Amino acid sequence: MPFIEMTGATLERIIADDELHHDDLPSAGVEATTIVRVNPQGDIEVRRREGWDVIGGLLGEFEDRVKQETGLDWAQ
Repeated sequence: MPFIEMTGATLERIIADDELHHDDLPSAGVEATTIVRVNPQGDIEVRRREGWDVIGGLLGEFEDRVKQETGLDWAQ
């Protein structure tokens, strides 16, 4: 499945008010340097020691926000 990787700090700048709340990131184990990724469906996954863990999702026109903030396109 394609995805775009970023840091927790980048994710915090992308999240809109009606999505996973900024205050929820630390409780989900996401810090500024944590590796996270978003897939085309908007699922947010955080890298754990044993693999990836879905912690929430983005809504609406998130694709443009993700691409603009990261400068990346979907990768396999």
